[in-house]
Amino acid sequence: MPELPEVETVMRGLDAALTGQIIARTELARSDLRWPVPDGLVQALTGARVAGFRRRGKYILLRLDRGFSLLIHLGMSGRMTIDQAPQPHQHFSLYTASGRVVGFVDPRRFGALDLVATEAEDQHWLLAKLGPEPLEPALTLTYLARALAGKSSAIKISLLDQALIAGIGNIYASEALHRAGINPTTPSGKLSRKRLTTLIAAIRETLSDAIAAGGSSLRDYAQPSGELGYFQHAWRVYDRAGAPCAQCPGPPRCAGITRIVQSNRATYYCPVSQA
Repeated sequence: MPELPEVETVMRGLDAALTGQIIARTELARSDLRWPVPDGLVQALTGARVAGFRRRGKYILLRLDRGFSLLIHLGMSGRMTIDQAPQPHQHFSLYTASGRVVGFVDPRRFGALDLVATEAEDQHWLLAKLGPEPLEPALTLTYLARALAGKSSAIKISLLDQALIAGIGNIYASEALHRAGINPTTPSGKLSRKRLTTLIAAIRETLSDAIAAGGSSLRDYAQPSGELGYFQHAWRVYDRAGAPCAQCPGPPRCAGITRIVQSNRATYYCPVSQA
């Protein structure tokens, strides 16, 4: 599933192409994706001007001048296209008066489209329980220390909890923990304030670097232009089992990056530099 950097990259591409544009026509190829598409979606968008965009966690909000926002969730395999020919599994298409074309392609149909009043975006049922944005000031040491206090769950599992921090998924949790030098199996409540400070900085650094690289292209993900992200080439641990860790002495003390499974998700880390 696309994580925060990929969703942010997609949102920025849509923002550059659509903000200020008038939606001349909207086509909906089916009435359901992961959930039913709301009645009146086509009518709500047609003729409206795109006022701007916002990302919340792994969700994109396309804001209209009519006081409504189109909520877009890419799901497992969804992606947006800009000015490309129609593709298989393109369930939603948007045409602007100036000739721009945006499509929502989702082969597995785990994505979603919905309408929400712009002023009530944060009350939408998919957004209401999300934690703070990791790149915004709301993610503070005080907040994280209180949220993790007494928790016995592994810190890697806690980072995947969208109610704790919004937008972090499996790839970037592993990468941030490696940069912070924290073992992913460490009980969340055992981390000192000093280590939590290091972790917050590592999360922000990892996500910012990934956004600058256009995200990580894995399986279905591509930017709206069709260009692939390239942060996967900068992964330090994710999907690198057995490879050497750039931050440790290597053999014979360390055999390389280790892969374990936590809550049915693969975790990658260095047992030496993340002791």
